[in-house]
Amino acid sequence: QLARIQTDSVVEMLRELYPDLRYEIVAMSTTGDKILDTALSKIGEKSLFTKELENALERNEVDLVVHSLKDLPTSLPPGFTIGAVCKRENPHDAVVFHPKSTGKTLSLLPEKSVIGTSSLRRAAQLKKKFPHLEFRDIRGNLNTRLKKLDEKEDFSAIILAAAGLKRMGWENRIGQILSPEDCLYAVGQGALAVEVRAKDQKILNMVSALHDGETVLCCIAERAFMKHLEGGCSVPVAVNSMLKDGQLYLTGAVYSLDGSDSLKETMQTCVNYPQQNEDGPNDDVQHVGITAKTVPRQARQAAESLGVELASLLQSKGAKHILSVARQLNDAR
Repeated sequence: QLARIQTDSVVEMLRELYPDLRYEIVAMSTTGDKILDTALSKIGEKSLFTKELENALERNEVDLVVHSLKDLPTSLPPGFTIGAVCKRENPHDAVVFHPKSTGKTLSLLPEKSVIGTSSLRRAAQLKKKFPHLEFRDIRGNLNTRLKKLDEKEDFSAIILAAAGLKRMGWENRIGQILSPEDCLYAVGQGALAVEVRAKDQKILNMVSALHDGETVLCCIAERAFMKHLEGGCSVPVAVNSMLKDGQLYLTGAVYSLDGSDSLKETMQTCVNYPQQNEDGPNDDVQHVGITAKTVPRQARQAAESLGVELASLLQSKGAKHILSVARQLNDAR
């Protein structure tokens, strides 16, 4: 349902820009949708929610695919690109409480209350911050997870992306939005990506009108950070980014599975560059899978360098060790 709502919103934006075109929505399910009894971090498949969709794109059965950007690997298969990154919804995580705990916050829940999340990133940060709580895996789409929360007594609360709840019209269920001090978010969280065939200039030009410049720069920096760290959903990597007065700020962190070991740093760079005419051989440059000619090239390059430099800084302080231990422990679980 969420995927459908997200796709409809992109089609709506395209309709406003190109009212003469006809749009047909093709629904598909992916590996990630089908395997519901295993934690995401254990399936170990990088393109969990994207492979089947990309196959359809490759066979020209569809012209564009709408994803949650956080589901897209930092390296796309050859021949594909992210042609649009739409304006980001609230990227933070939200807490939805069991009806019996309405009105509470995580810190006010009783000792040993069980919190549901399928994300290693969320669990690692929140275990450290709220040691009196227990964290347990919960899978399924948003509807399924809310049902599990409401109808059983297994969980006192679950953690979900605020953006998904908002898009579903369930904002009233949000009991608490987690601040960056409590929990940094996932790379790309809250942003929608439109994936297209890299050589399909017509479609690429068409969807590029949907780019939101600020979101593009934040997400390029975040994805470059993740890629340089070689992070994925099997390790706890988290970010927070912000564009203010021409400066792009990126906070990045890595965690051990239980959150006891962590590294966190913030860096900034100037992205205040004019748009230049970009005809010529460099017009198809991708930055961590994103093609965004509508955003000044120097700004894109600065954003990507920021992510790489921040990752290098964490690596120089021992991030590789933290992540490799996290990976091994997760594989052994």
